[in-house]
Amino acid sequence: MGHLVGGWSAVATALCALLLFLSLPPSASEKVTVSVYYEALCPFCANFVVYHLVKLFQNGLISAVNLRMIPWGNAWIQPDGSFFCQHGPDECMLNTIEACTISVYPDTEEHFRFIHCVEGLTVQNRHNEWTKCFDIAQLSAIPIDCYRNGHGKMLEQYYASETTRLNPPHRFVPWVIVDNHPLQEDYQNFMAYICKAYKGSAVPEACKSINLKNRQYLDNASGGSQVCYATTTRNSTL
Repeated sequence: MGHLVGGWSAVATALCALLLFLSLPPSASEKVTVSVYYEALCPFCANFVVYHLVKLFQNGLISAVNLRMIPWGNAWIQPDGSFFCQHGPDECMLNTIEACTISVYPDTEEHFRFIHCVEGLTVQNRHNEWTKCFDIAQLSAIPIDCYRNGHGKMLEQYYASETTRLNPPHRFVPWVIVDNHPLQEDYQNFMAYICKAYKGSAVPEACKSINLKNRQYLDNASGGSQVCYATTTRNSTL
């Protein structure tokens, strides 16, 4: 009887260990890197952040993702070192404020709350109310100091360099890359690409709801997405 009890105890221990292993979040090495190149006042970038990218946090898929936000987009650096942004000076300012927030609050959920708020105001044509987003995101306004003391400009120069080095070059924003694979016009199907790219031992729960109909877009990208093209003309949108 003792051997039987001991055997069941061993089985129970092994089962508990297995369940614990399956419930562990993906390790850093298993996470899928998702890089989002965008600009603060592009209406299609704002729409993507507010209504699509946020779903990573709503369905828990963020646990399998290393999300990188790169607020530079179609801006460029002029010969005198100043920034020229597609949607004007306010966009340059907000790009820099968002870059500073990412730097000051490196936790993805923290800085995304702020970015989501600002882009939500952009959708509503209320971006001038962006300072409210610090309270809404429950963050201090320290990033404003980063903007004023010049550190934000250094961050934006880094993002500009990274964006310029993209291969293939970005043609528009939002420009979404999943594990070095640019999604181009199919960026709104980013979650299907994440699930395909994930190589961890346990499939994220959110991926189980992405059916084959969604997955067919992986090899047949649709061309109907709306984007802000990288041109030298302000407000160049389609």
